[in-house]
Amino acid sequence: MPMHYAYLFIAVAFETIGTSALQASQQFSRFWPSVLVVVAYGLSFYLMGLTLKFMPVGIVYAIWSGLGIVFIAAIGFVVFGQRLDWPAILGMTLILTGILIIHLFSKASGH
Repeated sequence: MPMHYAYLFIAVAFETIGTSALQASQQFSRFWPSVLVVVAYGLSFYLMGLTLKFMPVGIVYAIWSGLGIVFIAAIGFVVFGQRLDWPAILGMTLILTGILIIHLFSKASGH
């Protein structure tokens, strides 16, 4: 796997951590989860910036945000007990399908 994909996937992981901590911070009223939000998002954006040296911003952001949405929904289900209905699940399936189409068929994706 090219290094810029590793940067992007690690950026997604930090974005997911930051968003999970945002829920746990209770609107920034809890100190340590709030600190984790800032640090995780900072690292995520730094790594996403490194990825932009190799891939177009639209492709990077589509993958970063799409995977983040799906991972956060899964964490919301497992950790916070949040449920999704069938239209939400279908929409996320379409997001993942779009990411696969970009990765497999787009010449702009940088692979």
